[in-house]
Amino acid sequence: MCPACAMRLALELDSDATLEGEPSEIEREGLPAAGDQIDRYRLLEVIGEGGMGMVFRAEQREPVAREVAIKFIKWGMDTRQVVARFEVERQALALMDHSNIARVFDGGATDAGRPYFVMEYVRGIPITAFCDKQQLSTADRIDLFCSVCDGVQHAHQKGLIHRDLKPSNILVKFSEGAAVPKVIDFGVAKATGLRLTEKTVYTRLGQPIGTPAYMSPEQAEGSGLDVDTRTDVYSLGALLYEILVGVSPLASSGEKQASNQEILSRIGKADPVLPSSRLSEITSQGSRSLSDSAKYRGTDLKTLKSQLRGDLDWIVMKALDRDRTRRYDSPSDLKADLERHLRHEPVLASPPTVRYRAGKFVRRHRTAVTAAALLFAVLAVGVVGTAAGLVRARKAEAVAASEARKATVINTFLEDVLGFARSVQQIGRGSDGAPGSRRGRG
Repeated sequence: MCPACAMRLALELDSDATLEGEPSEIEREGLPAAGDQIDRYRLLEVIGEGGMGMVFRAEQREPVAREVAIKFIKWGMDTRQVVARFEVERQALALMDHSNIARVFDGGATDAGRPYFVMEYVRGIPITAFCDKQQLSTADRIDLFCSVCDGVQHAHQKGLIHRDLKPSNILVKFSEGAAVPKVIDFGVAKATGLRLTEKTVYTRLGQPIGTPAYMSPEQAEGSGLDVDTRTDVYSLGALLYEILVGVSPLASSGEKQASNQEILSRIGKADPVLPSSRLSEITSQGSRSLSDSAKYRGTDLKTLKSQLRGDLDWIVMKALDRDRTRRYDSPSDLKADLERHLRHEPVLASPPTVRYRAGKFVRRHRTAVTAAALLFAVLAVGVVGTAAGLVRARKAEAVAASEARKATVINTFLEDVLGFARSVQQIGRGSDGAPGSRRGRG
């Protein structure tokens, strides 16, 4: 698959269109075309188009020769504000050096005043499409997702919040035989977004710029609450939900993706269905069915439900909590809980019941527990055998004692009888030999 086709596939598979929708004809005015020279970049072809504008694959010839991706921002945003904001963020963006983040190299404005950003060109496809195409298991999907958490955490440590994490902004490519996810558009969202309380982050209809299916409640409401790193944690939770189940968390049963307005009406008002329970609700998602969800994960439906039930249900729902104070504080905390699950250790998102922790201990130390159980069984058999022998010995001893008592009683009785008989005999003899006892006396 050529790079351009891969990017088009990414956009086609990206069901998370922004609130802005497609650029209008007026908004297209001032956009460059393939073949144009913008500063030191020559535009090669259009590889994406969406709510924020248009993306080109371009060639840079100096000071280094490389392919880059250039995103041209649509009209409606204050060019000076956007460019000035980018300049403020540029130093932090330049400090980001992580294998899971696509770097932002440059930024500026065209002669017509159109702001643009120059980014690393990633030859990959959306993470959800990659997982399904490779039929990754649940564990492998979690491993890949943990790399995304690493990248987002790195950016947070540099003071940058993405605000628009979604499948099409996380592209996966193979590098030296290993799958490597790359988060794109880092820094661009903040440079164009400002604060949610400022008018520049709203459309003409007064709606916030972003992707509703992956947008946190505080970001969607625009309530004046400062958006912090936990808004990205929510977006990561929504992404993890879709990676594990195959549909977005706020889509109703029977739909793969609800409309933007429908999702906005649900954000902050209702909790998503548990991932394991959602599998039972999927009846038909276009070309996706229950059997497809399991097939894309290299397993059957029963096993898939079992894999999601419990730990993964709790982890995803904690990340998607409407109250940000109850979410994970950072992507690294989310990743740590997922790794605990993979190691069969108790997760922070779970209720700390004795039964749950005992079950995790058994699974984590299966060999040792099995050996201990066998040893216990052998000891138990030995103890039971010894106890049974002791009972038999004591029973025999009791029988012997009883028999001895009987013998003693009988002996005593016989001795008494013999003693009485001897007494009678002696009395008889004494009577026969006494004086005056002759017969015929008188």
